[in-house]
Amino acid sequence: MSIRHGLLALLEQGPRYGSQLRTEFESRTGATWPLNVGQVYTTLSRLERDGMVAPDGDDDAGHPLYAITDTGREELRQWFERPVDRTSPPRDELAIKLAMAIGAPGVDIQAVIQAQRHATLKAMQDYTRLKAQALIAVESSSVRDTGRGRDDVAWLLVLEQLIFQTEAEARWLDHSESRLVRLSATAVRRAPVPQADTSAAATADATARVRPGRR
Repeated sequence: MSIRHGLLALLEQGPRYGSQLRTEFESRTGATWPLNVGQVYTTLSRLERDGMVAPDGDDDAGHPLYAITDTGREELRQWFERPVDRTSPPRDELAIKLAMAIGAPGVDIQAVIQAQRHATLKAMQDYTRLKAQALIAVESSSVRDTGRGRDDVAWLLVLEQLIFQTEAEARWLDHSESRLVRLSATAVRRAPVPQADTSAAATADATARVRPGRR
């Protein structure tokens, strides 16, 4: 997640102070990726070091304000134009967990998948419920024509991305379970069948067991 670019986008709308940026960032994303003030000020410090923001005095309450510079505007413009890089995807804990569960002693991978599927479907239901609320807020904002409408639309888009993400995760879990079942069945079919012992000694022993000897 690019906190620096998110802060630059907010600063392009006008000078702001740290906790104000945190509040607006979380409002825009529905607090899906919460920030603390320390993260905000650390990022602002780096942006100032790189010449993308500059101190802009204090507000009436004495909060130190920051403003975006021309360098920051150019960086923001390039960020909006540049596709998100997918060549180095972030680590996914679920994918790593299933990969490590393969062949791990004492681990029932089917149980791991079932537990995750339950949690994923629960998250999908929660996101869907929040989406219904967000839609109401968006419609209400458009009727009132207030500045809040922008944040409501942004939150709706984030929610819909989360819904699509959980739907894809649920499909992947179903696929993984089916894949493991097929591989297990294939392994059973390919297992070598024990061969009968056809040696002379084995044949004689078997004959003795089936046909009693003469007295």
